[in-house]
Amino acid sequence: MTDARPDAASAVPPGTGPALRPPSRAVDRRAVLWWTAQAVLTVVPPVLVLCVLALLIPPARGWLVFSAAVVGVPGLLCTAVMPAWRFRVHRWETTGEAVFTRAGWVRQQWRIAPLSRIQTVDTVRGPLQQLFGLSSVTVTTASAAGPVTIDGLDHALARDLAEELTRIARATPGDAT
Repeated sequence: MTDARPDAASAVPPGTGPALRPPSRAVDRRAVLWWTAQAVLTVVPPVLVLCVLALLIPPARGWLVFSAAVVGVPGLLCTAVMPAWRFRVHRWETTGEAVFTRAGWVRQQWRIAPLSRIQTVDTVRGPLQQLFGLSSVTVTTASAAGPVTIDGLDHALARDLAEELTRIARATPGDAT
């Protein structure tokens, strides 16, 4: 773990809000496939382009194959390691006081969003997320650190979570600033 503290902008003074602690809920296992597909779609196209160019431009073949290896080998290592590592790190939880998240894989980020600070709750489903039946929930607060995002949730769970957080935020006294 590289960073076990929340961002300074989202830190809560001691004794005035929820304490930082590890969130207890894991994201959906299908998130591993989603992250793997994202990595493959990031690595494979440039490697394919470089390989095709190596076939079409014989004088530059050596440099193009070398470039494909420079991009492809670390990309394949990242594709093999990153999804499982992210799955081990990514956690989330909601309580009566706050939304807790932990995300990242190289640089880990822990966040707390007090329910009284919630301004909007959104769900996002990109094309790959739709393919795997996943969604992301974004909780926007009055924080300079930006929104809290929970990636890799089952679509139905994300929809229910967004509705629950919206209902709780509406019922929580305060002006979310």
